[in-house]
Amino acid sequence: MSRTELVRRMVLSTIADDYENVDQIILPSIARDCARLGFTVARSEIVDALAKLIGDGLAKAYLLSTKEPFSAEIHGMPPLDVIEDDFRTYFYVTKQGIDLLRSDDSGWPFDDDGEVRQNWNSD
Repeated sequence: MSRTELVRRMVLSTIADDYENVDQIILPSIARDCARLGFTVARSEIVDALAKLIGDGLAKAYLLSTKEPFSAEIHGMPPLDVIEDDFRTYFYVTKQGIDLLRSDDSGWPFDDDGEVRQNWNSD
């Protein structure tokens, strides 16, 4: 699995169980996991991965609010050039994204306990 595909899968996995914000959860979580694998990841790589996931129909972007309506889908990829002050933009996996995650875990670097697989190596 290429680095780009690995980052895409990590992003997809991170947004698979809840709405997540790039700067609050997605980037810190993936940066931590990448460090365990021996490399660093940039915020721009995460944003690019999200844009491609949205373009492929595997994820969607949302504006979340504490007032009704509590969520509103954003069509396409929102601009995320800078860190948000209000953390309103979130991402969530689509059914198609879940199907992809379930269909193929070859190349995934972590076992069921979250430990790095002994036989894992990057391309």
